[in-house]
Amino acid sequence: MKKNQIVQLEITGMTNEGFGVGRYENMAVFVPGAAPGDSMQVLIVKVLKNYCFGKPLQILTPSPDRITPDCAVSAQCGGCCYRHITYDAESRIKQQRVVDAMQRIGAITAPVLPVIKANAADGYRNKAQYPVGCDQSGHLFAGFYGLHSHRIVKQEACLLQPPEFGKILKACLSFLSKKGCTAYDEATGKGLVRHIYLRKADATGQIMVCLVINGTSIPDETAFAAYITKSFPAVQTVVLNCNCKKTNVILGDTCRVLSGPGFITDVICKLRIKISPLSFYQVNRDMAELLYKTAADFANPAGKTVLDLYCGAGAIGLSMAQNAKEIIGVEIVPQAVEDAKFNARENHIQNARFLCANAADAAKTLAKEGVRPNVVVLDPPRKGAAESLIETIAADFAPERVVYVSCDPATLARDLKRFADQGYQTVKIQPVDLFPRTAHVECVALLIRNKE
Repeated sequence: MKKNQIVQLEITGMTNEGFGVGRYENMAVFVPGAAPGDSMQVLIVKVLKNYCFGKPLQILTPSPDRITPDCAVSAQCGGCCYRHITYDAESRIKQQRVVDAMQRIGAITAPVLPVIKANAADGYRNKAQYPVGCDQSGHLFAGFYGLHSHRIVKQEACLLQPPEFGKILKACLSFLSKKGCTAYDEATGKGLVRHIYLRKADATGQIMVCLVINGTSIPDETAFAAYITKSFPAVQTVVLNCNCKKTNVILGDTCRVLSGPGFITDVICKLRIKISPLSFYQVNRDMAELLYKTAADFANPAGKTVLDLYCGAGAIGLSMAQNAKEIIGVEIVPQAVEDAKFNARENHIQNARFLCANAADAAKTLAKEGVRPNVVVLDPPRKGAAESLIETIAADFAPERVVYVSCDPATLARDLKRFADQGYQTVKIQPVDLFPRTAHVECVALLIRNKE
C-alpha cells in the first residue's frame, strides 16, 4: 500500500471515532464519512505499519443506511461523525461498540442491554464551548475544532445546539469585534478571547453566557452584559472566566460575575439543580434523567448509605436521596461542591453531605473514618478511575454494589476487569445514548461483590 494510491473498498465496520473500516491486501483502511455497506473508491493519504487512512473519492454503491448529511461542515468539524447515516444504524453501531469493548478489553461476559435511544437527535446539547479565532479582516469568528486538531471550523448554527445559541454567539462576536478584542493565539499565548461558553437549563429555559479570556477584563464589560441580557431575555447571567495559562484546558479557576447570580437552575428527576460555569452537568438533560433513573435502579438505595464519587453538582446522588439512608458526595472542583451543597438545601435534602477532595484521597479518608457505604456510585472523566481508587473501594469499603457510569466503553471495560480482579462481578451494562450523531455513548454498569 502506498500514499496517493487509489483503491476500491468494501466498508465492513466502524472505528470508535466513527471512521469506516475496509481492508485492502490484508491492510485495514480507515475512511471518514464512510458507512458499513458502502462500496467506494478511496485515495490513500497516510500509510502506517499495520493500517492506513483514506479519503473517499467516489461512492460506487451506497450503504442502505446512508442518508444525505444536513450540515455543510460536518465532514470538516468531525463532531457529528454519524450525520451521514440513519439514527437506527448509529444505534446499532454504538451497541456493537460497547459489546466489543466489553469482550475484547475487559473479557466481560455480562449482558449488554439494548441501547436506550435518544428522544431527539438534534438540538439536545445544553452546553457549547466555542473556540474563537480571527479572520484575515481582523474580525472574530467561532466554531469548533476539527477532528484531531485545533483548527477552528467556523460554525454559528450547529444542529446539536439549541437554535438560540447561534444567535447569542453571533451577538457576542459582533460586540467583541467592535470593541477591538483579539482572539487568543495558542502558539504565542497572546490575545484576549479564548472561548465563548454557553449553557442552557432546558426545564427553566435559563441561559448562561460565559466568556473565557486570557486576562481579567474585557472592554466595556458592563455594556456587554447589558447588551446581551437585553437582546436575549432568557440569558439569566453573564460571567467572565479568567484563564491566563498557556494551556489547551478551556476553563480557568477564577470566575467573575458581570450580570445576574452567576448560575442557572435546571430541573432533573424533580430536583432543582444549580449550575455554575465550573460545575459538571450532563449535556443532554432529557437523556440524563433516564441515565440517573437507570443508575438508581441499579443502586437499589433504599435504606442504604450511598457514596457518590465524582459527584459534580450532586445530581446523581441527590436523585437517590429520598430512598437512601445517607448520600456522601465527593468532588474535586470546589465550586461544584458548593453547588452540590446548595442543591441539597434547595431541595430540602438533609441526608446528604459533600466533600471537596480527589476521589481516591476522599475514599481513603472515609475509610479511616469507618464509613462503610453499601453502594458506591462513580462517574469518572473519560480516562476512567485510578486503579488505586478501585482497590480502595473494593478493599476498604467492600460495598454490596458498585454502579459505574462511564462515557467511554473502552475505559469502562478496563475498569470492570480491574473490579473483577478485586472480587466484583459485572451483572449488566446499559448503554444510554446521550450524544446522538457523535461517536460517544454513555453506559451504566452494575457490579455485585462476590459472596465468597
